[in-house]
Amino acid sequence: MAGSNGKQKTARDMILSLGLIMIAAWVIYLFIPHDDRAPDVKRVDYRVELLTARRAASYPVAAPEGLPDAWKATSVRFQGADFDAWHLGFHAPDGEYVTIEQSTQKRAQFIDEASQGSTATKVTEQIGGRTWTRYTGGRYDALVLQDTGSSTTVVAGTGSFEQLSTMAGALKLA
Repeated sequence: MAGSNGKQKTARDMILSLGLIMIAAWVIYLFIPHDDRAPDVKRVDYRVELLTARRAASYPVAAPEGLPDAWKATSVRFQGADFDAWHLGFHAPDGEYVTIEQSTQKRAQFIDEASQGSTATKVTEQIGGRTWTRYTGGRYDALVLQDTGSSTTVVAGTGSFEQLSTMAGALKLA
């Protein structure tokens, strides 16, 4: 009988230990902050970079004018080492991403990179007095400005074509 009493104590001790561990885990869970909200997107001021790009680029640099405040600029850069390249990214009001990309890089290669693998469709749109071609099928949908001379202008992103068109319509080339 002495043997069975020791086994009962061992099983009871294991169950008590497991219960104590679960209570400790629950207390720790209560005191760790939980934030299930999406992180707040920080707005960047792109005015200085825009002025720099407009002075340095060999083409008219595009930036939006008159967009509602709900559109937040989130990233900006101008690179002029190998070829002039302008990037301006926005967080759209519904949380989607829309970017303006311009470059003097080879057109086909640049469109593929900027649209992340999209291909041209036969659909064109007149937006702001300019003709844009729709690209679909890649990670991003895109609008590509036709007849831009030595540079290529792409408005792309995860946003809808309506959002891309809104951005394209707000662009001022200077």
